[in-house]
Amino acid sequence: MPPKFDPNEVKFLYLRAVGGEVGASAALAPKIGPLGLSPKKVGEDIAKATKDFKGIKVTVQLRIQNRQATASVVPSASSLVITALKEPPRDRKKEKNVKHSGNLQLDDIIEIARQMREKSFGKNLASVTKEILGTAQSVGARVNYKNPHDIIDAINAGEIEIPEN
Repeated sequence: MPPKFDPNEVKFLYLRAVGGEVGASAALAPKIGPLGLSPKKVGEDIAKATKDFKGIKVTVQLRIQNRQATASVVPSASSLVITALKEPPRDRKKEKNVKHSGNLQLDDIIEIARQMREKSFGKNLASVTKEILGTAQSVGARVNYKNPHDIIDAINAGEIEIPEN
C-alpha cells in the first residue's frame, strides 16, 4: 500500500526545456504522472513560464504542492548571455551548434553576474563576472567589442575595476 498523501508536502522537479515550446508530454509523463498531475497541462505551464527565453534551452523548476504545479525558470549563465544579445530566435531543427555573434557591454555582464551571484562559487563580484565573461566567450559573444578573455586579463591586472555592490 502506498504511503498516505500529505497535502503540505512540497516536491521539486528540475527539467530541461526549450523556451516557449510545449515539451513532449510523453517525456514528462513518467516524472509527473505518479504525482497525480496532467503532463499536458504541466507542459503548457512550462511553455508559459519560458516564453521570455524563446528558442533557448533553460532549466525549469517545478514546485509541486497539493497536486498543483508551478513552473519557474532557473536561468543558466549561457541562457542569460544569449538573451542579453537580443538575437532573433533561430530554428533549432535547421541550425545546430550555433555560434552567437554579437556585442555586449561590460555593464550587461556585471548585471548577469549579480543575478548569478548566489549560484556561483565565486568569492566576490569580480570573480563571478570573470565566470560570466568565460561563458560569453564560449557562446561566441564579444564584450565592449573585445574578446572576453582580454577583459578577464584586464580585471586580473587591475586595469578594470568591478564595483562590489
